Amino acid sequence: MRPFSGSDCLKPVAEGINRAFGAKEPWQVATITATTVLGGVYLWTVICQDESLYIRGKRQFFKFAKKIPAVRRQVEVELAKAKNDFETEIKKNNAHLTYTEVLPEKGLSKEEILRLVDEHLKTGHYDWRDGRVSGAVYGYKPELVELVTEVYGKASYTNPLHADLFPGVCKMEAEVVRMACNLFHGNSASCGTMTTGGTESIVMAMKAFRDYAREHKGITKPNIVVPKTVHAAFDKGGQYFNIHVRSVDVDPETYEVDIKKFKHAINRNTILLVGSAPNFPYGTIDDIEAIAALGVKYDIPVHVDACLGSFVVALVRNAGYKLRPFDFEVKGVTSISADTHKYGFAPKGSSVILYSDKKYKDHQFTVTTDWPGGVYGSPTVNGSRAGGIIAACWATMMSFGYDGYLEATKRIVDTARYIERGVRDIDGIFVFGKPATSVIALGSNVFDIFRLADSLCKLGWNLNSLQFPSGIHICVTDMHTQPGVADKFIADVRSCTAEIMKDPGQPVVGKMALYGMAQSIPDRSVIGEVTRLFLHSMYYTPSQK
Repeated sequence: MRPFSGSDCLKPVAEGINRAFGAKEPWQVATITATTVLGGVYLWTVICQDESLYIRGKRQFFKFAKKIPAVRRQVEVELAKAKNDFETEIKKNNAHLTYTEVLPEKGLSKEEILRLVDEHLKTGHYDWRDGRVSGAVYGYKPELVELVTEVYGKASYTNPLHADLFPGVCKMEAEVVRMACNLFHGNSASCGTMTTGGTESIVMAMKAFRDYAREHKGITKPNIVVPKTVHAAFDKGGQYFNIHVRSVDVDPETYEVDIKKFKHAINRNTILLVGSAPNFPYGTIDDIEAIAALGVKYDIPVHVDACLGSFVVALVRNAGYKLRPFDFEVKGVTSISADTHKYGFAPKGSSVILYSDKKYKDHQFTVTTDWPGGVYGSPTVNGSRAGGIIAACWATMMSFGYDGYLEATKRIVDTARYIERGVRDIDGIFVFGKPATSVIALGSNVFDIFRLADSLCKLGWNLNSLQFPSGIHICVTDMHTQPGVADKFIADVRSCTAEIMKDPGQPVVGKMALYGMAQSIPDRSVIGEVTRLFLHSMYYTPSQK
């Protein structure tokens, strides 16, 4: 350590410090002072991180605990059982199919290929066409399928990366974006791109605002503030782009984000504020006007995730239902994600990310200027993109038209309200918050709600399970607007609940018990390991190790 003497102007300061510490030599107090300062800086660095000390401490505790031989052995035993269970289920589902692990020596005929495709598509426990599945398939009309199949076939080998070869496909994409901007009250400055789905739309927005904040505000350790109910894609974007996601609790009555806590979570490194319209778990819509007001106050962009709401949330007010403003008509909203493959009824693999101004969209693009292959630019994650999906989405929107989407919105929201009213009258269960559009989430303070999920599953219903707190939900689609489907759902919920209420304290058993157990495991990394095993099982073939 160098002696603390300094220049002449610092001598009085050094002498004062020396006297305060009673040091005989300047270097002694310099050492003390420097050590104290450095220790303080280290302590500040440890404490002042995006994650709390509690979260980091808990993670480290479980990390070290799993290194204890006995603990690790037990974990490995349970993981091996989970792996076996997943693969057994895959084998059972595909028992009637033959695996192909090497290319056929000679190509198959058209008839043989179509036969095999039909066999694969028949695999599964649920017939989604009869309206017993929550979400997943949002609409199905044979005449529309025929149209998009023909359109996709015509455009299946096109690629908008080569704009000079396929300018018509680029025009179709531009028109999809413009029509979507108009539905969400964008002005002439609004813009955007198509993507392959809601997740890509979300992560593209995160990338754009990260780069915008870095260039214009010098922020190098970015964070975003989101409700805890926001889609998991924001966490994925955080992992991809090294953006810390600061999750804020929701109000336990409304299941909308707590605005006071939301405001408290904002700091100088916040690059984006996020609200859902609606959120996936409960179907409630956050107070976008309040979030946008914070964005304006602190000069932070605001993103509205309308991936699930799609064109239904865009048109629900026009369908006669009340809804607080949430889109570009709200001052401060700078971007919106919306899935055209949900309530836009386009084929799977299409979504839009919209911006209020080109200055944000600029930062979504990736441009490489010094590549030997030439100057390279792409608007989204993918370089080559499927022109067939763009054309099929465009064709779907042109086929429905405004009136077609408005009529579908009325059917879907009318059905959702009908189901909501019906299940609210059933003793033993409750509805989370106030559903805004098409999602109705159910819980119970009397019995384990997963018992109801299990009972409904046995009757052929496929619902979504929720955690923290336990719940289930049904996402109403156009499939549920078929005659008798809503009445059957309400009747089945009522009869199953009545049976459960005869012995409400009985624990849930079987597959659904896993959901409750998963919530009780404090080490979430174990749940992560099990989830990865499930994902691996999706790629199972007999010869794999």
